[in-house]
Amino acid sequence: MKLLCLSNGHGEDAIAVRILDALRQHPDAPELAALPLVGAGRTYVQADIPIIGPVKAMPSGGFIYMDGRQLWQDVRGGLLGLTWAQLQTVKRWGNSGGTVLAVGDIVPLAMAWWSGGNYGFVGTAKSEYYIRDDGGRLLKQRRSEAWSGSVYLPWERWLLSRSRCRAVYPRDSLTTAVLKQFKIPAHDLGNPMMDGLAVPRYDRPEQEDQRPLTVLLLTGSRSPEAERNWQILLAAAQALCRDRPQRPLLFLGAIAPGLDPAPFQAALNNQGWRSTPLPDTAPITAPDAQAWKLDRDRHQIILTQQAYAPCLNAADLAFAMAGTATEQFVGLGKPAIALPGAGPQFTPQFAEAQTRLLGVSVTLVQRPQDVPKICHSLLNNADTLQIIAENGRNRMGTSGAAARIADHVVAVL
Repeated sequence: MKLLCLSNGHGEDAIAVRILDALRQHPDAPELAALPLVGAGRTYVQADIPIIGPVKAMPSGGFIYMDGRQLWQDVRGGLLGLTWAQLQTVKRWGNSGGTVLAVGDIVPLAMAWWSGGNYGFVGTAKSEYYIRDDGGRLLKQRRSEAWSGSVYLPWERWLLSRSRCRAVYPRDSLTTAVLKQFKIPAHDLGNPMMDGLAVPRYDRPEQEDQRPLTVLLLTGSRSPEAERNWQILLAAAQALCRDRPQRPLLFLGAIAPGLDPAPFQAALNNQGWRSTPLPDTAPITAPDAQAWKLDRDRHQIILTQQAYAPCLNAADLAFAMAGTATEQFVGLGKPAIALPGAGPQFTPQFAEAQTRLLGVSVTLVQRPQDVPKICHSLLNNADTLQIIAENGRNRMGTSGAAARIADHVVAVL
C-alpha cells in the first residue's frame, strides 16, 4: 500500500503528521508520502516524511478565503501554476495505484477525488456545532446556513459519498452522526488535534489560594498578525494586573516557533516588564525549552517557543486570538476569552464562529478592558467551570485519535 497525505495549512500538516507517525508504527505500515498544498511543509520535513511534489509558501499563508486581496497576492505569487503542478502530481500518484488521505477541507478532498484512486478524508475545518446545539437542533440564527441539511454542502457530500471514498473521519460525534444520515462512511474515532497534549501536571508548590493565577496568551502563528494580536493581549493582561494588584499573576506567552521573538520581548519592555532569571520551578521548564522570564511588580510573564503543551496544561485560562491553539486549550476542559483582531485570520467573524464551534468554553470580549470582569465571573463560579470542562472534552474529544484513525486507514484503504 502506498499512501499520499494531502493537507492545506500549518495546523492540518501537524494533524496529518500525527496520523502518519501512527501509520509508521503499524505492523502493516504503508509507504508514506506527503504533499502540503499550503506552505513549504516544514512539519513534514521535520518528521522525515518525503514530500513528492512542488511546494511554495504563498503571501497569504493559506488564508485566501478570508480576503480577496490575499487571493490576488497568491495568484501573483504563482498560485495557479503551483496548483496545476500539484494536480498533476496527485493524478500520477493515483495512476500508479496509490491511495490518498486528505486532511483539511474541500481543497485536499477534491484533489483526492481527482487522483482517480481510493481516498479517505479527515475533516478538520467543519463541524455541525457551527449551526447546531449540543442536541443536534439547528440554531435559529443559523438556519439560512443549513439550507442543505448540514454544514457540509451538497458538493462536499458528493465527494464524500463516492465509492472510492472509503472512510471519512469528522472532528466530533455530532458531525459524524449528521453525515451518516447522508449515507457517508463517517467514523467517530476522535480528533487528532488533541493528541500529544497531555503532559504531567505541574506540581504547584503553593497553596491553591496563594499561587499565581496562570493565564495563557495565544497570539496565532502568522506574522505580522501575531505581533498585532500580541499588543491586544498585553492590553488585556495589563487590565487584569490593575484589577488584581494583590494576587500574583503568571502569564505564559506560547509563541509559534516560526515567529521572531524579538518584537514580543520589545513590546513587554516598552510596558515596563524587565528580564529576570527563569527559576527551575517554572511550570514550563524543560531541558530543550528556551524561555524568557520578565517581571513587573508582583506579576510575571514567561515567553517560550518550544514548551507549547506544558503551557496549555499549566494555565488556568487563556486570552486567545488563535484558531487551533484555542480549540486545543478548550479541549483540555478550560475556559478561554477571545478578543477579535484585524485579521486576516482572527477577525470578528472568525471569533464569532469559534464561539459557536466551542460553545460555553469561549467567551467573546470586544475590548481588552472588559476582560477582568469576565475573568472574575468565570473563576468564581465552580458550576460554570464544571460545565466548561465537560463541554470542552465533548466537543474536542479525547487523545489517541491518530492511532485509531491509522488502524482504520490500514483496514479500509
